[in-house]
Amino acid sequence: MRGEKDRERRSGAVTVRRATPRDARRLTRLVRGSRAYEGPYASMVAGYRVGPDYIETHRVFVAEEAGQAPDGAGGRVLGFYALLLEPPELDLLFVADEAQGRGIGRQLIAHLRQEARRAGLARVRVVSHPPAEGFYRSVGARPVGVVRARPPAVPWDRPELEIEVGEPEGPAD
Repeated sequence: MRGEKDRERRSGAVTVRRATPRDARRLTRLVRGSRAYEGPYASMVAGYRVGPDYIETHRVFVAEEAGQAPDGAGGRVLGFYALLLEPPELDLLFVADEAQGRGIGRQLIAHLRQEARRAGLARVRVVSHPPAEGFYRSVGARPVGVVRARPPAVPWDRPELEIEVGEPEGPAD
């Protein structure tokens, strides 16, 4: 086991783990620094905060590259997502700009599907950032509608999609 862990650290392997309140600052920086929210979308993340209370209340998971972050909080955060259970919804999914194109988003969606099945869910709603709709469709989400703009907070319509996660897992034996 120890040898496997050492290999993971050397290779820069990406793992997904449950977020802790200690991750709050790093997740907030990832959201606020996302180039996907520049220009007309900047108002969505200006002042946004992923607080320790949010992490404790919801199922938040971090994709992390093995190693040590400069702040001593573990490996480098490459992305994260938050799954709300009631009603079932993907509340947040962000991948660090420098990690785009490495399959991190797909890895997070695969993890989301597993978590949703464990929670007894069959599908998860996604209200997408308009430029991210193509990504969600590429991982199998299907369009189900449009969430209308609510100015001034959200000045544009957003695609509403649904991710099928398969049959919920039965009770453990």
